[in-house]
Amino acid sequence: MVATDIARNWQEVREAVPSSVEVIAVSKTKPIEAVEVAYAAGARSFGENRVQELVGKHEALTDPAGGRSSEFEGLDWHQIGTLQKNKVKYIAPFVGLIHAVDEEGLLAEIDKRAATCGRRIPALLQLHIAQESSKFGLSEAELEALVDQLDGGAWPHVEVKGLMGMATFTSDEGQVAQEFGGLRKLFDRLAPGRGWDTLSMGMSGDWRIAVEEGSTMVRIGSSIFGTR
Repeated sequence: MVATDIARNWQEVREAVPSSVEVIAVSKTKPIEAVEVAYAAGARSFGENRVQELVGKHEALTDPAGGRSSEFEGLDWHQIGTLQKNKVKYIAPFVGLIHAVDEEGLLAEIDKRAATCGRRIPALLQLHIAQESSKFGLSEAELEALVDQLDGGAWPHVEVKGLMGMATFTSDEGQVAQEFGGLRKLFDRLAPGRGWDTLSMGMSGDWRIAVEEGSTMVRIGSSIFGTR
């Protein structure tokens, strides 16, 4: 996709999505040049699902050692895919948000690496809401157990910002709305008093439904960068 298309697509997406909803430009598999164009058009938060690719783009664009960080001030990297515990150390020094925390062991690893870096790493807890076994996430009971531990002071170097979930890939918009709506109800019950402000639901194909159901953050890739 040519640069003018990416810039136009970003502007169209940003105008369509309510200003109160944060848009994560999902740049996974796309070249650094695509990130540069989207940044110039106004995008600031970029999502990657492979640690190696995320680290490479970070080093090229926003690591001071790379010499270009001043050109990309405010660019924020998000780890949006399934994250293996042994890969956390590579992104801990700089990642802006880890989207898909789905087990206690991963929380513990993020906490350990964040402490080593002298920071608190923002993260979202992923709930399994789809009627698909291929989707990842915590059950509601597992989520409740983790929240109890967080309230008790566990993992002090992880800053949980809220919840995220991925709906079933289906043309049944009613089902998608029901899944997103259920996650919103859970968020509304758990967020008060905990400082949670992020409910991440919705991608290129279903973000409108997600926003209607209360999403505060959407992850959009193909509508900005083209199909993969």
